[in-house]
Amino acid sequence: MMLKLTHLNKSYENHKVLDDINVVFPKNKTTVILGPSGAGKSTLLRSINLLDQPESGSIELDNLKLNYESNLSNSEILQLRRKSAMVFQSWSLFPHMTIMENIIEGPTQAKNENKEQAIEEGKKLLAEVGLAGFENRYPSELSGGQQQRVSIARALALKPSYILFDEPTSALDPELEAQILHLIQKLAMEDKSMIVVTHNMDFARKVADKVIFLENGQVIFDGESKEFFENKNRRIQDFLNAMKF
Repeated sequence: MMLKLTHLNKSYENHKVLDDINVVFPKNKTTVILGPSGAGKSTLLRSINLLDQPESGSIELDNLKLNYESNLSNSEILQLRRKSAMVFQSWSLFPHMTIMENIIEGPTQAKNENKEQAIEEGKKLLAEVGLAGFENRYPSELSGGQQQRVSIARALALKPSYILFDEPTSALDPELEAQILHLIQKLAMEDKSMIVVTHNMDFARKVADKVIFLENGQVIFDGESKEFFENKNRRIQDFLNAMKF
């Protein structure tokens, strides 16, 4: 199974942010979305789980197919979000909940999982992201990097078909950024299905199986990572050279 977007269009007032996007995100692979600021990268990512709803187009994910032009029901939106967990730039943890409560909120509320089972799974995930024993702490007691690791554990707890990362290290200092990028790279090696928006080219080279390059809301490149980074297209070369500084 895979995730497929067809004829996706999105505008803000008179500005077209996504222009007839047709892309496929392969299963068990990491797709990295690259492009200059304002290219539509985050909007494309947020369109997948309907944090931003396009005016037209469709999405296919596993056995689910939705047409963005129709009035989607709450049930359809929930089905899609169960299959596509988002990790945001700014962590977005619930400050009044403990770390464990943050992690089990999705599985118990959105997927009606047994609370005890969700807690056991949560403990395993915290250990996986290097935070064993942090269950009863609150977000305010954690560093930014630790909070982002909790966000990743929370996304994994939903057992989604795809994990969506929107600039997951943009709010972190270089040392903490390296820790999070290493964790995402580890998940990529485990063949998780991931879609990542990033400005870090070194990380993109290491983690990407596929690259989608956007500019002015249009797909300029859609193909294998190696092909992108060795591409002789003048616009792509200018972008890569600019990102070295």
